[in-house]
Amino acid sequence: MVHTLVNEEIGGDLVNIIGKSVIRKDAFEKVTGRAKYTADELTVPLLHAKMVTSLYGHAKIVSIDVTKANKVPGVRAILLGSHDLPLTGEEIRDRPPLAVDKVRYYGEPVALVVADTPVIAKKAVDAIEVQYDLLPVVNSPTEALKPESPILHENLTSYKKIGTAYPVPHSNISNVTKIRKGNMEKGWSMSDVVVEGSFHLPPSDHAAMETRSATAEIDPEGFIHITTSSQAPFMVKRLLSTYFELDMGKILVETPFVGGGYGGKAPIQWEVLAYLASKAVGGRRVKIVYTREEDLVTAPCKVGLEAKVKLGCTAHGKIHAAEILYLFDGGAYSDKAIDVSRAGGVDCIGPYSIENVWCDSLCVYTNHPYGSPFRGFGHSEVLFAFERTMDMLADKLGIDQLELRRQNAILPGHTTPTQVLLNKSNVGNLPACIDRLKEMIHWNQGQIQVIDERKIRVKGIACSWKTSTIDPNASSGVILTFNPDASVNLISGVVEIGTATKTVLAQMLAERLKIGIDKVHVKMKIDTQSTPEHWKTVASRGTFMAGRALLEAADDAIRQIKSIAACVLRVSTEDLEVAYERVFIKDDPKTGLPLKEVVYGYKFPNGNAIGGQIIGYGNYILRRMTSLDPETGAGQPGPEWTVAAHAVEVEYNKRDFTYKLIQAVTVVDIGTVLNHMTARGQVMGAMSMGLAYAGREAFIFDEWGRVINPQLRTYRPIHYGENPHYEVDFVKTKQIDAAYGARGVGEHGLLGMPAALANCLSIAAGVGLNQLPLTPELIWRYKTAND
Repeated sequence: MVHTLVNEEIGGDLVNIIGKSVIRKDAFEKVTGRAKYTADELTVPLLHAKMVTSLYGHAKIVSIDVTKANKVPGVRAILLGSHDLPLTGEEIRDRPPLAVDKVRYYGEPVALVVADTPVIAKKAVDAIEVQYDLLPVVNSPTEALKPESPILHENLTSYKKIGTAYPVPHSNISNVTKIRKGNMEKGWSMSDVVVEGSFHLPPSDHAAMETRSATAEIDPEGFIHITTSSQAPFMVKRLLSTYFELDMGKILVETPFVGGGYGGKAPIQWEVLAYLASKAVGGRRVKIVYTREEDLVTAPCKVGLEAKVKLGCTAHGKIHAAEILYLFDGGAYSDKAIDVSRAGGVDCIGPYSIENVWCDSLCVYTNHPYGSPFRGFGHSEVLFAFERTMDMLADKLGIDQLELRRQNAILPGHTTPTQVLLNKSNVGNLPACIDRLKEMIHWNQGQIQVIDERKIRVKGIACSWKTSTIDPNASSGVILTFNPDASVNLISGVVEIGTATKTVLAQMLAERLKIGIDKVHVKMKIDTQSTPEHWKTVASRGTFMAGRALLEAADDAIRQIKSIAACVLRVSTEDLEVAYERVFIKDDPKTGLPLKEVVYGYKFPNGNAIGGQIIGYGNYILRRMTSLDPETGAGQPGPEWTVAAHAVEVEYNKRDFTYKLIQAVTVVDIGTVLNHMTARGQVMGAMSMGLAYAGREAFIFDEWGRVINPQLRTYRPIHYGENPHYEVDFVKTKQIDAAYGARGVGEHGLLGMPAALANCLSIAAGVGLNQLPLTPELIWRYKTAND
């Protein structure tokens, strides 16, 4: 009653904003076209850089003739690869910024031209003549492991390691992750039924709307200014310092809005090129903007996977053994692909309780564009293989596919493949997700509906889970500064890449301070000199980590406000409440002060003043994370495992093997819904990406390792109008250590889509489809091979 009285004085309901679909803080700038991205910079004077890229997947560089290019008016510098330049890479430093001696993938940067305009730079690039001597190409992970295959990195054992990679000497294996849980002999002895399958997913791309871009400038005092379309500006700062032995304090990285990332803008590549270009012209400001083709094949891509999965269970469907081999196509250089392969090993068996597990997850060098994180970080790939095997097992047992999954669902009290004991908070409720999915897709009405003699409608399902295998010391900070009108500036290192994370943080702050969302002003642009560090905007960690930091910052600010008000009101701080733009006595709400009289210091009638501007600070660092044991994989790689259930319904034409996506459904245990519309939007967007790369997106390589579909005309994501009807729902098992109990949800709609579509079409076509993308031609090939 008291709160209502106080609330009416300022108008409107300001509490319970958690869960509401408030307008995004970046909405106005984006819909009006005022939002500025890295490539929008028009600073004058500004030089421009363009790349010469490799025309082959594997070749010796015989010669590079820049004579004609140097004569082009307006060319300021031409850079070539050199052993004097440091090697780069996040886990293993194995990649030269510009190719030296040989190229290892189609699209690899070979030379860099800096010129007055993009047109002049391109003219010079076209004038550079490169002669190659072709080398044998390694076009798949399986091929890379053959004894007769060329070793792509002869100096693998001498490369510097930054992370905890375990390369195999004199091989094409950059990392091995071993998972050993239980006793395999016991598991197989308890199994009455065994199934096994082989699976293949080719590399593909993120195809973000904004291509990669960066600008670099070195000022006369030696400060390096970088602006970049990156998900990890603080990692850019750190790695540039490491690679070039620079003073980290003199590296300033800014990131404005980013037009989509999906993991592809977490690695560091274009920033290194921009820095080298600036250094070559005396520190002048240089911009590099990738063309769409360069963005597809030069920049790091989504990894591919070849897998073998073998499962053993009782006649009633209880799974006792899982033996798995995951071969991740890391491409020409290891970089973040090592992390992705590790993540695939960590969650190798999907969201199921299996006591006896043997898994080797390898990151393998090939002559493909090198791998990077992709929305889901290796999980959609391994889940495709594992969930296809689960359907094969259900078919062999004659058991309902969802019932088999429910029977083996991971639960509190079970342990993960890395031997972490789970509880209700850190794993959620997969059976509840399955039960809700069954209702939403009317599962009990049957999987197949006959439309006519040619067409049928078919439903397929899959389940998923994911933890975030990120650095154990990853941290996030938040700063709050108050304005004289009692509004608050929220400053966080989370990059706004379209996820609305900063809007959700504003909602959290409004809820904590009990103020209107319009009183929270969010700084979107990142500046590593003045913005508190957030490790990376990846792995669905933005809301979790920055949320914890934000609540700590809010509590810090509240303590300061109460301390000032307690002096003025002559009461204990424990007697005070901060809400509704006031600080007042809890049991006498009419006695208090307007917040605007406190947050910039309080001035007494006689002119004395106390306090000053309220500045709240909070920091969160992941707790109790550990590295994995190299022999068993034991360790805690993440704080929680988010579970979900998925379904896809298609209309399938039995005559010509075409299909139409009708419906896609995902149910996620989200813990708490912080913003209903943005949560649904995140899940739906992820589902669309999952269906796109499952059904059509893939690089096609020729015998020379060349990508023959490097444009969006031939590399084809889902187009508008081709999407199915999306349905999203949430189970709400709160994660106790998360802000307001909310789990991250940015990736989880994607994870089960490829497997659900493959399971669906396997039933429709009457043949097991164990390869992506699921094109009509692929289905025809499988059908004719089995007829």
